[in-house]
Amino acid sequence: MLSRAALAALAVGTSLAFCAGSAGAQERNAWRPAVRIAPGVGGPWMMEFASPSGVVLGARTPDSAAAIQSVALAGQPAQGGRTLDPRHAIDPKFLPQDVAYAGNEKPGTIVIDSRSHFLYLVGENGTARRYGVGTGKEGFGWSGTHRVTRKAEWPGWTPPAQMIARERKKGRNLPSHMPGGPANPLGARAMYLGSTLYRIHGTNQPWTIGRNVSSGCIRMRNEDVTDLYGRVPVGTKVIVL
Repeated sequence: MLSRAALAALAVGTSLAFCAGSAGAQERNAWRPAVRIAPGVGGPWMMEFASPSGVVLGARTPDSAAAIQSVALAGQPAQGGRTLDPRHAIDPKFLPQDVAYAGNEKPGTIVIDSRSHFLYLVGENGTARRYGVGTGKEGFGWSGTHRVTRKAEWPGWTPPAQMIARERKKGRNLPSHMPGGPANPLGARAMYLGSTLYRIHGTNQPWTIGRNVSSGCIRMRNEDVTDLYGRVPVGTKVIVL
């Protein structure tokens, strides 16, 4: 399994900080609006920053200004003078980037650093393609090595019985099954991991990328999971740290 020491060599401009303590936390949470967007990335970026109602609300913080800069970097500047709701902004560091890689995993391997909320697709010649992800919330994190055993486009969602019972206690009734589509929590694509209930999948809540939000699945923006889906076959090795 890839060590965190090896992952420390993955970076764009600066090294990834995995150390504990306040300095490490500040480094991981630092706002970094200046990023190099990987080739081929595009799409309706304003949708990524909208509130759940689809209305882009007013914003008054410096962070939202940096988020607007990330929209411009992606080629889709804000229109009509609208500003962004900072609660639904994505830190630009979680946009896809091509980074250096000094680990020992073979090209084509997926390595997920849950703590830093990054997924790496190992490439050739000491490189990797890095994506931002959402990971398991407190009590739902995990680590291990699996293979992609199945892939699905616009997958349907059948919540596990444990999840249905857990959410019912909170006053939320989940459907026994939800067909695939834009409103489906699994998003545009899903890659199933081993015989587990976990998946790498898209989301209908892209503003949650970079956070601990799931019940153990690895969550990606729909654009990103579609890109990854086209690059990896069934049988791909997936390492979750």
